[in-house]
Amino acid sequence: MSDNIQTVTVLSKTTWTPNLFSFTVSRPDSFKFTAGQFVRLGVNPSQLKYYQQIEAGDETADSALNEDVFRAYSIVSSPFDEVIEFFSIVIPDGAFTSQLQHLQVGDELLLNTMPFGFLTLARYQKPLPKDLWLLATGTGLAPFLSMLQDLKTWEDYEHIVLAYSARSLDELAYVEKIESLQEDFGALVDNPAKLIFIPIVTREPVEGALSERLPKLLLEGTLEKQAGIALDIDTTHVMLCGNPDMVEDTKEALKTLGLVMNRRGEGNIAVENYW
Repeated sequence: MSDNIQTVTVLSKTTWTPNLFSFTVSRPDSFKFTAGQFVRLGVNPSQLKYYQQIEAGDETADSALNEDVFRAYSIVSSPFDEVIEFFSIVIPDGAFTSQLQHLQVGDELLLNTMPFGFLTLARYQKPLPKDLWLLATGTGLAPFLSMLQDLKTWEDYEHIVLAYSARSLDELAYVEKIESLQEDFGALVDNPAKLIFIPIVTREPVEGALSERLPKLLLEGTLEKQAGIALDIDTTHVMLCGNPDMVEDTKEALKTLGLVMNRRGEGNIAVENYW
């Protein structure tokens, strides 16, 4: 086993819907990461077989794998938390997530303690512009929650717009946590950023939520109107995280509006590619 692989214990689990769940694990003392990064979580073959048996309801399931299985997971929790939190979708017939949904408190997972990814605020050169837009679908919310639990984020910007899109109201997870962030973290710094939360639900009408896909909301100007601030090339950073179709379509919509991809610390648009 690699020196970077450590065993962690599941401490809690929250089921949002049959297809969405969150869980926390113990944090190794030496583990460090930057808000926005992701890690790789793993299970071993015997564990995988056990979860398969639970799903099958008998003991006939048999894993054909003979080595550990790892998948990338963005971190929800703050870099300073004592535990590590993850937000997961269940992919039907997936070799990992369809089984991981059966996690129980006390189960053990494998954690590759080498963090990955460049969807971090450190990628931008100083001085920073005044507005940070965080555009997420589904579990793509995770890295943004991590950033919003870092006091540096509240110090560096004047406005933070979090637009979070889900198919149904049930899938709009962490809303209570999001609504408490301004009070919990903004109160700890002088002149904190103002958080503007824009919920989006695309497949059912929900009072107080927008209903179209992010690219359309951008191109029609609806998102800017809802936020009350403009997407200006000189004053805006935009980060995208979510399903690949959303990321690609939203990226193109932003470019149509005149924003440019971030390169070597300069530019507006940053995305994560770990799919």
